[in-house]
Amino acid sequence: MKVGANYLGDRRCEFTVWAPLRQQVSVQILTPQERLLPMEKDDQGYWHLTATEVSPGSRYQFQLDGEMTRPDPASHYQPDDVHKPSAVVDHVGFQWTDENWQVIPLEDLIIYELHVGTFTPEGTFEAIINRVPELLEMGINTIEIMPVAQFPGSRNWGYDGVYPYGVQASYGGPEGLKRLVDACHQQGMMVVLDVVYNHLGPEGNYTSDFGPYFTGKYNTPWGRALNFDDAYSPGVRNFFVENVLYWFRDYHIDGLRLDAVHAIYDFGAKHILEEMADETRLLSQQLGRPFYLIAESDLNDVRIIKPKEQGGYGLDGQWSDDFHHCVHTLLTGETTGYYLDFGKCELLEKTLREGFAYAWNYSANRQRYHGNFAGDRPASQFVVCIQNHDQVGNRMLGERISQLASFEGLKLGAATLIFSPFIPMLFMGEEYGEESPFAYFISHSDPDLVAAVRKGRKEEFEAFHAEGDPPDAQSAETFNDCVLKWHLRTEGKHKVILDFYRKLIQLRREIPALKNLSFQHQEVKSWETEKIVSIRRWSQDSQVFCILNFNSEAVTTDVISIEGNWQKRLDSTDEQWMGNGASLPDTLTSSKTLTLAAESFVLYECK
Repeated sequence: MKVGANYLGDRRCEFTVWAPLRQQVSVQILTPQERLLPMEKDDQGYWHLTATEVSPGSRYQFQLDGEMTRPDPASHYQPDDVHKPSAVVDHVGFQWTDENWQVIPLEDLIIYELHVGTFTPEGTFEAIINRVPELLEMGINTIEIMPVAQFPGSRNWGYDGVYPYGVQASYGGPEGLKRLVDACHQQGMMVVLDVVYNHLGPEGNYTSDFGPYFTGKYNTPWGRALNFDDAYSPGVRNFFVENVLYWFRDYHIDGLRLDAVHAIYDFGAKHILEEMADETRLLSQQLGRPFYLIAESDLNDVRIIKPKEQGGYGLDGQWSDDFHHCVHTLLTGETTGYYLDFGKCELLEKTLREGFAYAWNYSANRQRYHGNFAGDRPASQFVVCIQNHDQVGNRMLGERISQLASFEGLKLGAATLIFSPFIPMLFMGEEYGEESPFAYFISHSDPDLVAAVRKGRKEEFEAFHAEGDPPDAQSAETFNDCVLKWHLRTEGKHKVILDFYRKLIQLRREIPALKNLSFQHQEVKSWETEKIVSIRRWSQDSQVFCILNFNSEAVTTDVISIEGNWQKRLDSTDEQWMGNGASLPDTLTSSKTLTLAAESFVLYECK
C-alpha cells in the first residue's frame, strides 16, 4: 500500500498514513488555503483521504487525536527541515528522457561511492551532473550515492535521516535527484542509492507518535530496533517495502545499497529482506528492467545472497568487508580493533578464492566463530573496496588510505581491487589520491543532542587522545575540510594515480580473463614469509597472471611457478607510474627466480 501524499493530478491528492492506535486523524492542509480534513480509518490501521484543491508544493501535516500536529512520516519532501510541515510532490509530472536506458549487468559494474554534500563545492545533485563525464572517462559506470533521506540541517553523512521517503532539501530535493538520475542515464551512468532500514535518526523522528514503528524486543547501536516482527509489524514492513519500490518507480534508481542489514532484526518465517527482494523482482517483471539490491552486512552470511530455492533471501549482492580489512592491514600494518583478525596474506588469498576470509573460523577480535562459506556463489555478487565512508569516516581524524599507506602501496591496493574477481567500488577522491579527510559531521539544531554527539565521539576515541581530540562534528569547518579538491586530479602524483586507475579499469574491460568474475576460473596462492600473493585467472581464450608483493622490502623469490609465454601488461614500478624503474622481464616463459620491488604489482598475460 502506498503511504504519504500521492498526487493524482488535476489538483487532487490522496493522503494515506498508518496510525493504528489513534482514534482520530485529520490532514491539515496549510497552503494555498488552510483546511482541516478528517480522514477515514480502515481495518489495517491506515487512514485515507482524497482531497481536492491541492497542488504540488502544498504544505500539509497530520493532526493526531486533536492533540498534536506532526509532519508526514512518509513525507516525500521537507522543504523547511525536519520539524516543519511536509510538501506534496508531483511524481507524474517530471519529464523523464531515459526511456532508452539499459541497466548495466551486475558483473560489469565499477562503482563510485560519493557523498552529495562534499563531492563538489556546491554540495548539490545538480553540481554532480557536471562531474559525471570525468568519471565516465576514467571507466566508472555506476555512482553510489550516500543516503539522501531528509536529515536535520544541511550537513550530515545521511545516516541520521528521519524521513525515508524525503529527499534532502539542501541537496536539491526531489526535482534535483530526478534530474541527476535522468542525466546519468542519458550519459550511460547507473545510479545506486544508499538507504537505511535499520534505524532512524534522533532529531525530527516523530514516527512513534503515529504507531509502534519500534520494538523493545531488540536493541541496535542506535537504540530500539525497528519493528519488523512484533505486534503491528505489518504496517512497518509495508512502510519500508514500499520505500524500496518508491525509489525504483518514482526516481528511476537502478539499485539500492541496504545499510547494515545485520541490525535489521526479524525472526519471522519470512525475513523482511526476502520480502523486499520478492517485491523488487515483481516490479522488475512489471517494468521490464532489473533493479538491484545490495546489502552491507557484518555477518559474512551467504544466506543474504543465496536464491530462495536454496534457503536464501535472494538479494543480488553484498559487501565483503573482509577484502577491505585484508588489504588495509597489509598496506598499513594496523592491528587494532577488528584489524586484529587480519594482516596475513593467506587471509587475502582465502577472500579472493571464496569471498570471505572468515567462514565459520574463530575470530580473535569477536572471540567467537564467524561467517559461513560463500565460495559456491558467483564472485560478481560481492562488492569490495580498499576504502569507503565507514572505514575512513569512523577513524578519529577521518584519514584516507592515501594518508596511511605509501605511494607504492596506493598503486598496489588499487591493482588488488580492480583485478579482483569482485565488483570494485572506489570512494570519492580515491581515484586521484585525495588527501582531504572524510570526518563525521552533523548540523543538529538540538543543543543537547549536539553535546551528546561531542561527548560520544570523545569517549569513542579515548585511547587516541594523545593524538589530539576528534574534529568537532557540529563545526562547519569540519565539514568544509572534507570537500574534495578536484584540481588535484591534474597535478603531480595525483594525476599519476588517476592515470593508473584509468589503465587498470581499461585492462579489466579489455582482457577476457579479467572480465570473467568466477571463483572457479582462478588459482590464488600466498607465501606468508615473503608477503606475496599470486593470482592466475582465465577464460576460454585468455589467461592472466598477477603478482602482488605486500612486503615493505624487495623480495627475491623462486616460489612463482608458471608455464607458457607470458607478456607483461602492467608494472607498478615503471617510471610512467613514478616508480623506480621496472626490473621484472617483459616476457616470462618458465619458472625462474624473480626480484620483486617493495610494495609492487605486475600483470602478465599469456599469449
